[in-house]
Amino acid sequence: MSHSTAEKLVYMANQIATAFSMQKHEAAVEATRIHIQKFWDPRMRAKIAEHIAHGGEGLSPIAREALDGLRPAKAA
Repeated sequence: MSHSTAEKLVYMANQIATAFSMQKHEAAVEATRIHIQKFWDPRMRAKIAEHIAHGGEGLSPIAREALDGLRPAKAA
């Protein structure tokens, strides 16, 4: 995975988490998780999982927790 792809996915995940951040923490994490599960292509989810496996640099706490709870994605 290219570094720029990881940066874009981290940016997107953080933006989603920020959109839900006014909710209580647990609700924000769950809403972020649901949004990513519904709207991200499985390849995107697989790439962000790879980024997390290498430390997950740059992810906000809400985004990180949401992504840690995602069901494994199968890359197409």
